[in-house]
Amino acid sequence: MSSSPSFGLVDQSASPLDREVPYLRVHSVNVFVRDLDKSLRFYLDQLGFNLAYDVRLQAGQRLVAVAPPHGSAVLSLIAPDPKSDAYKLIGQPTGVTFVAEDVVALYVEWRRRGVVFHKVPRLRRVRSDPPTTAVPGSDSSSSLLLGKQKPIWGEVFTRFEDIDKNIFALVSFDEMTQAVEAQRLAATEKLEAERRAAHELEIAMQVQARLFPQNFPPLETLDYAGVCIQARQVGGDYYDFLNLGQNRVGLVLGDIAGKGIAGALLMANLQANLRSQCTIVWDDPRQLLQSVNQLFYQNTADDAYATLFFAEYDDRARHMRYVNCGHLPGLVLRGVDSQNGNGNANGNFDRLDSTCTVLGLFKEWNCAVGECRLTPGDTVAFYTDGVTEAFNATGEEFGEHRLCDALRRHRELSSRDLLSAIVREVQQFSSGEQFDDITLIVAKCRDC
Repeated sequence: MSSSPSFGLVDQSASPLDREVPYLRVHSVNVFVRDLDKSLRFYLDQLGFNLAYDVRLQAGQRLVAVAPPHGSAVLSLIAPDPKSDAYKLIGQPTGVTFVAEDVVALYVEWRRRGVVFHKVPRLRRVRSDPPTTAVPGSDSSSSLLLGKQKPIWGEVFTRFEDIDKNIFALVSFDEMTQAVEAQRLAATEKLEAERRAAHELEIAMQVQARLFPQNFPPLETLDYAGVCIQARQVGGDYYDFLNLGQNRVGLVLGDIAGKGIAGALLMANLQANLRSQCTIVWDDPRQLLQSVNQLFYQNTADDAYATLFFAEYDDRARHMRYVNCGHLPGLVLRGVDSQNGNGNANGNFDRLDSTCTVLGLFKEWNCAVGECRLTPGDTVAFYTDGVTEAFNATGEEFGEHRLCDALRRHRELSSRDLLSAIVREVQQFSSGEQFDDITLIVAKCRDC
């Protein structure tokens, strides 16, 4: 058997610090006094406590409470009716025990302020007989045993009174207070780490929000809009609108392999590569994406990659060249009155499938460029798997068929309103927690 008692200390891993357990703490202990004002001055001036509250209710009742300098529990000072049973409790042991880091120092300080102690603090249950040391400021007949050898369990103990002779215990338990202090420090460090992480995440969220397009290059024949609703504060989905000059705009949508901060960093890397290279290789999608792949491959880890859909739209010719880098197929909803070269008309879809593999995995990389001509009334949609793979309570996915159906039903809306309608349907379908970023680009070809 152990020679020291076992103290059941709270496991901080299951505490409210994890935001999973409802908040609970000891609020107050009642201490009955004769005069609230006099007692209040004793606790504040002589014991150095803090005023927790001093309020008067509408009914006229006064509520007064004080708290020790360190700790969350408070003492409620109550002046009961002299004829009540509670009044008989004044001047009795309260059952309240204060734990101090240094009982001796507190004893000396409180005695100097006039606090009455029943006895000089003494060490109890030491492993060996320690030397005797006089307590500064105490009577010459009083002494305090101060041992250099660690005791079995903390044993500095005394009792003191308030001005109504209510009796309190003052103790210092070495093992318990050290363990409690260690937990307090661990809890404080955890809270501080959480605060720093939350602050850094807030900054990352603000920075990433600025990475999404802030300006839309003007087009006469295309009404377009994009949205990204992240599952976390930051994410790895990416969309952009690049001004390629000569009445051409690049519509970009990507999905990084990764989530959270890691995905956001890769997303920022990919965006920087695209924006820098499109100013150099602005007229050749194939060469542009080869340069982007090379940079992404060189500047990221071996397992980092991204799927990407890049479309270059010519505003004058209503012509779109695209490269699908291992991404989900783009969808072109043909207008009722439109007809492409294959005779596909009357509200049917063309799928813009992959023309090459993902970006960033392979040093040697090549792609094919697809082409698509738009006519007034056509609607184009690019999206990430956060749309089609959103699932409901039964595990059923939203799927491409529901996306196509939503595009058909809301085709008369503007691009921005069409985006909102689709996002609303996805969120209503999967009404629980969002597990992946929802990112969409919608463009509508119009008359000019």
